[in-house]
Amino acid sequence: MSHIKSIYISPEYGTEGLVSTRCDVYSYGIMLMETFTRKRPSDEMFAGDFSLRRWVKDSLPDVLHRVVDPNILNLEKKHSIEKLHCIASIMELALNCSAESSWERLNMTDVLAALTKIKLQVLTSREVSR
Repeated sequence: MSHIKSIYISPEYGTEGLVSTRCDVYSYGIMLMETFTRKRPSDEMFAGDFSLRRWVKDSLPDVLHRVVDPNILNLEKKHSIEKLHCIASIMELALNCSAESSWERLNMTDVLAALTKIKLQVLTSREVSR
């Protein structure tokens, strides 16, 4: 297994070889962070104990704008506050999905429910602001 592929593998799979749907949830959380930051867990800036997950976690809630891709965030456009809240919620979800311990992670049903809730909050806030 190459180092690049192992960055998406849950800790329990890497250490004990245990496979479960919670391993997929872990990978999904890492992928969410990668999508919104446009940083790969294998980027040179992440070494030793400093990881993509830690970088995102340390940014919440006060300096999230420093880790999110500026093309996604673009706070100068309409609905910037709503967008920031939405992205913060997604990053919190990503952190919950990628918790170190599998029992702390959500299951995919709960992940879907959380994403649906985030979507509804965004749509509702846009309707109110019209």
